[in-house]
Amino acid sequence: MTILVTGGAGYIGSHTVVQLLDAGHEVLVLDNLCNSKATVIDRIEKIAGKRPHFIQGDVRDRALLQELFAKFAITAVIHFAGLKSVAECSVKPLLYYDNNVSGSIVLAEEMARANIYTLVFSSSATVYGEPVFLPYTEAHPLKPINVYGQSKLMVEQILQDLAASNSAWRIALLRYFNPVGAHASGHIGEDPSGIPNNLMPFLAQVAVGKREYLSIFGDDYETVDGTGVRDYIHVDDLASGHLAALTYLDQHAGVVTVNLGTGKGTSVLELVSAFERASGKAIARQIVGRRPGDLPEYYAQADYAKRVLGWQAKHDVDRMCTDSWRWQSQNPNGFN
Repeated sequence: MTILVTGGAGYIGSHTVVQLLDAGHEVLVLDNLCNSKATVIDRIEKIAGKRPHFIQGDVRDRALLQELFAKFAITAVIHFAGLKSVAECSVKPLLYYDNNVSGSIVLAEEMARANIYTLVFSSSATVYGEPVFLPYTEAHPLKPINVYGQSKLMVEQILQDLAASNSAWRIALLRYFNPVGAHASGHIGEDPSGIPNNLMPFLAQVAVGKREYLSIFGDDYETVDGTGVRDYIHVDDLASGHLAALTYLDQHAGVVTVNLGTGKGTSVLELVSAFERASGKAIARQIVGRRPGDLPEYYAQADYAKRVLGWQAKHDVDRMCTDSWRWQSQNPNGFN
């Protein structure tokens, strides 16, 4: 198959591209590099022994999409391209709706024009919002609490309507939990710009000496140790979920909606301890007040993915931390 991967130079996209190449697929990466680096493509080639086609461009560029779909015999699209900062989305909502929602509409329109109807969409567990029950199943009510989550839910709804309008569509909506870790080679990993928004890269930067200490937002939740509990999933497991979704769509039309998580919650302090074991470094930390909007617990029911896609997460928290530390220690300045 020839797969177009939008946002394929990003964190999850790059790990998925490696696995697609390893599986023998031809891969085109379309990325505007607003949150990634072109050198990622060199690293992918180093790992896979094969270079994906790389096009620097925006998924909202209709003429560019038309050119790509005319030039290459693309059979399916994996759509990662999107903005994802929860902090930024509240101050730049129009940017998020334009990029995430309008971009997805342009992509779907041009796919249909080119008679390409297989799409794997990078969604998020943020579509669920505050838990009515735990663990989150795919049937949990959908009530996102921020603009980022709203934008993901809007795209999900658009794609559901699209599939209802034309039976040719084969669409997977993959709701991610908390991606962490890095490729075992240490060549690619998470490289956030500025101050990391997520716990694992912040931990890694403290361990490597880039940050003085880790702030833990609240230790008075009703959890195992008072700190927030999340479902962390290794990025390689997440990537393999996309290949499993492609295989499923090859045999099934319509829409499938699937959680990609481990089904197991890990607290902040448990993750810190695991990272200390992996790195051999003591992580300086301080307890600060809770952040508005943070939930005490947040984890998946992952049985449906195993039943429908034949997929389940394989890597435990120790492996996630070991791979994150290898990436960070070998690349203290990321891809720079």
